[in-house]
Amino acid sequence: MSGKSEQQHIDEVRDRLAARFPDQSSDAVAATVDAAYRELGDTRVRDFIPLLVERRAGAELAALAY
Repeated sequence: MSGKSEQQHIDEVRDRLAARFPDQSSDAVAATVDAAYRELGDTRVRDFIPLLVERRAGAELAALAY
């Protein structure tokens, strides 16, 4: 990861997904990202957490869009 904190990366994930799914409310996107982040809370290797959160939350939001 770059010099940014994990939370900064998660905030960027939230912003990217909000732009990708404009039909979803910002609260719904935030809740989905937060839930995915919590699910990975016990993961010991933290380097890929933002990527995994983005993939998991993005898949869930895409499923809601249909």
